[in-house]
Amino acid sequence: MPESAGRALRLGVVGPVGVGKSTLIGTLCRALGAELSLAVITNDIYTDEDARMLRSAGVLPVERIRAVETGACPHTAIRDDVTPNLMAVEDIEADFAPVDITIVESGGDNLTATFSPALVDAQIFILDVAGGGDVARKGGPGVERADLLVINKTDLAPYVHVDAEQMVADARAARGGLPVLPHSESDQDATGRLVQWVRTILDDHRHGRHVPRDPGPMAPHSHGDGTVHSHDGEHAPGGEHVHADGTRHSHS
Repeated sequence: MPESAGRALRLGVVGPVGVGKSTLIGTLCRALGAELSLAVITNDIYTDEDARMLRSAGVLPVERIRAVETGACPHTAIRDDVTPNLMAVEDIEADFAPVDITIVESGGDNLTATFSPALVDAQIFILDVAGGGDVARKGGPGVERADLLVINKTDLAPYVHVDAEQMVADARAARGGLPVLPHSESDQDATGRLVQWVRTILDDHRHGRHVPRDPGPMAPHSHGDGTVHSHDGEHAPGGEHVHADGTRHSHS
């Protein structure tokens, strides 16, 4: 059984600016707050605006929502050096123990941003129709490998000239069977499916059935010596490969 099974489920929510991360977190907190012990950590570069927005919305007691100011691109604090976030997560879980779910919101970042599995156990990647109907088809680490992909704001699709059904179909094709959820705040059935997904992941986590995985960088790249790496797990056990200078990188 994974060591993480004895503590709170740490759930990351990530995606570009404006896709609705904070709103979706608010929805989860409202739906689950009465039955589960929840905590939220937000990330912004130089502000605690997302945390203040969630506090003012009354989705949880204000002391259960804390902010990390990354001081740099948000992806660095959810992947490259997770120390500030990990400290914030551990502190809030200790202060309100036992916590069932700690939600970590990434600051809005680009399509390549994903959480390190050293920080979260599962992650939701969010796109919205206003970002363009072709975004899901183009893929990327979070789009293709996050535990759940949400296609958000589907109710706006007619106003931004996007075929939401095609966007969802493209996302499903890119994800090879991993779940895709079309969602809008006005669609209560979709919200119900989102909440049930979280409950299922929590149950799997508690019983040691859920194993955190790393969406990881995926784009093929070549080195000066002519070697090419595709990050498809074929280099060595755990996806590790060795560069010409002797440095090792693992994509497990």
